[in-house]
Amino acid sequence: MSRTIGFIGLGVMGAPMAGHLQAAGHKLYLHSCSRYPQELLAGGAVVCDTAREVAAAAEVTIIIVPDTPDVEAVLFGDGGLAEGLTGGKIVVDMSSISPVATKDFAARINALGCDYLDAPVSGGEVGARAGSLSIMAGGPEAAFLKVRPLFELMGKDITLVGGNGDGQTTKVANQIVVAQTIEAVSEALLLASRAGADPAKERQALMGGFAASRILEVHGERMVQRRFEPGFRIELHQKDLNLALTTARTLGGSLPHTATTQELFNACAAHGGKALDRAAMVRALETLANHEIGAGA
Repeated sequence: MSRTIGFIGLGVMGAPMAGHLQAAGHKLYLHSCSRYPQELLAGGAVVCDTAREVAAAAEVTIIIVPDTPDVEAVLFGDGGLAEGLTGGKIVVDMSSISPVATKDFAARINALGCDYLDAPVSGGEVGARAGSLSIMAGGPEAAFLKVRPLFELMGKDITLVGGNGDGQTTKVANQIVVAQTIEAVSEALLLASRAGADPAKERQALMGGFAASRILEVHGERMVQRRFEPGFRIELHQKDLNLALTTARTLGGSLPHTATTQELFNACAAHGGKALDRAAMVRALETLANHEIGAGA
């Protein structure tokens, strides 16, 4: 059944995600600070001047923008979604933002008679284009079940993990695991190269054993081939780890290895790499070792 869907944020992730919805026959109402993909416009998507117009036209509005202040502006700024919502509509935030702020945003949207889901994603640009994202949702089950058919067009592993804010907490945990695994893969490939082994062949061998992982497969290949054009930028992962560290401090906890990986990202950013893919974390370790993967012993 075709539905009217609002989509706000048409960047590297948002554009292909919106494309999957349109390909399934849904009518799109778009608002973005960046370009509007020609293929969406050719398919009949409607451009709206404000988020308020999107909310007024759509049954379900999906947001995917970079950070917490961006989501707040989309929801409650001048011409924001909240101004165009009417009772019974659903707002879905697929950005990666603060779990604490998410709970506040949800309560404010709920007060307008609407449901709110936080549903951040994992899988990067590759997953967005393939429609194979992991989606971790927080919010009321009834709203989740209504939106799940849309999620299934964009992702494969779709889980309602709890109430509002729990989706964002799960995404923060995901980013901790991803960052530390990138660091471990970087060290392993760097050690092999420094010892005179072929890091590409080492990666291939490791993919057949217990060390195999999606990070080793995708990001390890990027490191070996020196392909650091962004799928997911370092500056965005810095933002996510900052959320993890801030949340831990708020709860009175400590995340020592997360702090270390954040410092490696910070070092990359300090050398002009904040817009590179997060696999470029290896460059910070290469600087420490005074050796580049593939350069020989």
